[in-house]
Amino acid sequence: MARNTYEAWIPEEYGSEVITRITQTSVVEAIASRIPMASDTRHVARSAGMGVDVVDKGGAYGEDVSLNDEVVLYAKKFGKAIRVAEEDINDSLPNIIATKMKDWATSYAKVLDNSCLAVTAAPGTGIPFTSLYYLLHTTDATISYTGDSNITTAATAGAPTYNEFSTTIGLVEVGDYYDPATMVAVAHPAFRKSLRGVLDTQNRPIFIEGLNGTPDTIFGVEIRWSLGAKLSATATASPTGRPIMAFVSTELMQLGVRSGPESVFIDGRDGLSALTDESILKMRSRRGWAYGHPAGASILVG
Repeated sequence: MARNTYEAWIPEEYGSEVITRITQTSVVEAIASRIPMASDTRHVARSAGMGVDVVDKGGAYGEDVSLNDEVVLYAKKFGKAIRVAEEDINDSLPNIIATKMKDWATSYAKVLDNSCLAVTAAPGTGIPFTSLYYLLHTTDATISYTGDSNITTAATAGAPTYNEFSTTIGLVEVGDYYDPATMVAVAHPAFRKSLRGVLDTQNRPIFIEGLNGTPDTIFGVEIRWSLGAKLSATATASPTGRPIMAFVSTELMQLGVRSGPESVFIDGRDGLSALTDESILKMRSRRGWAYGHPAGASILVG
């Protein structure tokens, strides 16, 4: 017998345990500029800046010729379904549905960060977006950016030096898109161990661990930790490549929000599922991503 009911997707409300888990785990969800999306695509204007001239009294104003273009956000779906036996729902003392939703939220947060920051290949199967790493790895002649210009790779894996950290942040500090008010370092927690032993030329630590609610910092810049900040050939919640630290501007981090996180519970008491006493819980989120300009970010591969 065919199903005769239509379940609606239920969006998670802000303040829910699922949203809290996501924002605690995903740096992109927590700090990126959120761009509402009313369709699968959205064009976001990208400014190349604007010059300023000294104008003599009675003189003509010069016209700016900076190239302005746009970045495009494409909404991609992140989702998973789980079958839950009716006995588990009825017999389990803890709320198994809520537990599984929080487990999904953790995995979603990590795969989103990995997709946006650290995937090494172009968008395609298993790769939803142009990641920050791939953006910085690719030459773009239209904006005069040469691939890998803003990527520093540590000579010794797992032990970046003071000069390598300093060089990486310096690549952003000398650019037109540097804004200390919006600058954040996003790093995999693997950097914590190596950072503790790195001193500047005056034997002062460059890494300051936050106390009593204050953030961790490097060179005075707040660090946000992400388990998705490891290189990976495709988007994954469990990347295994080298960790990265990215110096970024939150204003240039463009996160398209199409829908979700949301869930739908399909009861197994009718339709074909009635033969197995299994219900299905589906969870999804639809997001787009783009980083505004490669000159406004740099990456250290640890």
